[in-house]
Amino acid sequence: MLKELSIRNFTIIENLHICFSDGLTILSGETGAGKSIIINAVNLLLGSRASTKLIRTDAEAAELEVLFKITPESRAFKILDEQGCKASEELLIRRIISRGDQHRIYINGHLATIQMLNQVTENLASISGQHAHQGLLKEDFQLMIIDQFGSLMPVRTQIYKLFNEIVPLIQKLRKLNNIKDRQAEHINLLEFQKKEILEASITAGEDAFLEQERLKLKNGEELYRAVYSSIEELYSANGAIVERLVEVKKNLDRASEIDPDLSSKAKDLNEACFRIEDIAEELRAYLKIIPLDDKRLEEVESRLDILTRLKRKYGGTLEAVISHLETIDHELSGIENISDQINDTETRLSELHNNLSKLALDLSSKRSQIAKLLSKKVEKELASLQMSKTKFKISLQTIPASDKSDSHLVVEGNNLSETGIDNATFLIAPNVGEDLKPMASIASGGELSRVVLALKAILAEKGSVETLVFDEVDAGIGGSVAEAVGRKLSKLARYHQIICITHLPQIAKFGDNHFRITKNVSRGRTITSINPLNEKDRIKEIARMLGGMEITKTTLDHAREMLKT
Repeated sequence: MLKELSIRNFTIIENLHICFSDGLTILSGETGAGKSIIINAVNLLLGSRASTKLIRTDAEAAELEVLFKITPESRAFKILDEQGCKASEELLIRRIISRGDQHRIYINGHLATIQMLNQVTENLASISGQHAHQGLLKEDFQLMIIDQFGSLMPVRTQIYKLFNEIVPLIQKLRKLNNIKDRQAEHINLLEFQKKEILEASITAGEDAFLEQERLKLKNGEELYRAVYSSIEELYSANGAIVERLVEVKKNLDRASEIDPDLSSKAKDLNEACFRIEDIAEELRAYLKIIPLDDKRLEEVESRLDILTRLKRKYGGTLEAVISHLETIDHELSGIENISDQINDTETRLSELHNNLSKLALDLSSKRSQIAKLLSKKVEKELASLQMSKTKFKISLQTIPASDKSDSHLVVEGNNLSETGIDNATFLIAPNVGEDLKPMASIASGGELSRVVLALKAILAEKGSVETLVFDEVDAGIGGSVAEAVGRKLSKLARYHQIICITHLPQIAKFGDNHFRITKNVSRGRTITSINPLNEKDRIKEIARMLGGMEITKTTLDHAREMLKT
């Protein structure tokens, strides 16, 4: 049950707090006062997507909180327990929508994801507004209603899982058969590629090594001149660096006889001389190995051309070429077993198809029975909503398979889908003498809202949702029809917590609790507020709903009489 709702800085609502009770709660107020904003807030707390456009002007963030009472047997309680979110008989959900798009969700104080929020709130509340009315016109939604009413969802879930297991296997089988059909050509291509790579005898990093060698070969003469000149400067030429260092050392040796502290410097210079001699010797050895071989340069460039061509064909790097060779070996090995793979896949598909076909046919048979029962119950509910002459029928059709249909997704000549073999169409004839026609083509707003209410009333007997929220349930109706809708809501409220937004006094009078939502301007800002109504205030609100802003003694007497009856 929904116990409390808090809204801060959300569209035109600055700060709002509502405490709900069981039974039928009415929310009323002038058009534009913010009634539907409250529904939007509840929707967000149940898991719908948030937008920064919902934040009140000049505020940095909007905050929404809702408190539900749940039982240890409920699905929400079990999910909370599994997720370690302090499962208790009170469930507190908080959402913060910030301008930086860093929205946050908290469940019982724990940071949560939108996916977890949807799981926890799945059966807590059901909101019926414009979306539900339009959704009812879609055939897939109509089929869902049949399955929910008939408690067929577990079978439908099994079919969904089997279907989504079969589809990838069908794709796999097609791929395997395509490979088999062009197997010879494909094997020739793979073997050619394998031979080409193996004959090249490549090794990882070979191209980088050869690039360096090519650089040396192309610049051998320049290298020789630079090294030879360095040897001359260091050691061989008159006045070479070594000779000058030796003279410096002798000077320091003489000076160290005067000051012994200089002896260490003389020793360092001596070591430097030895090191320069070593460097000169190493450079002489390097001169002997400087590559000056035009033939070798041609060989290196030819080899690099081969490696470049392979890299261009098989991935861009030598590592990718080597990896491609491994892939070829693996694929050739797989092709050798292609027939076995095809047989295994066909066997599995046959097994899944048999299971899916059996479930789909069984589900279709049960849907036919459920559709007849549901049609009668809808007609009965509509009669209580002053549509007593209305005919309502659910038509189930199958989709015949075509030449393009895959045999694994066909049963008894009909296409299989993830919902079975059936399509559903709700047919209605609101007036005597009319033929049954699809509801989407003839139902008025008032008729559609009553069909939604009738279905909600029927499904409420089956479902575990404790809180039902109705917005726009009074669309297109009035007078005695509105009173019938109010009576229906009141009856539902014996078993479920009902929250209803309405403009009609004929519905509002049935409320066990009544709130008025108002919109005022304070300090240049629009503020929405909500107030519970006592008996006296409620009479005034019903009178306002009856007669507009100017309340007369007549409308007050009429309101008082309505509440008495």
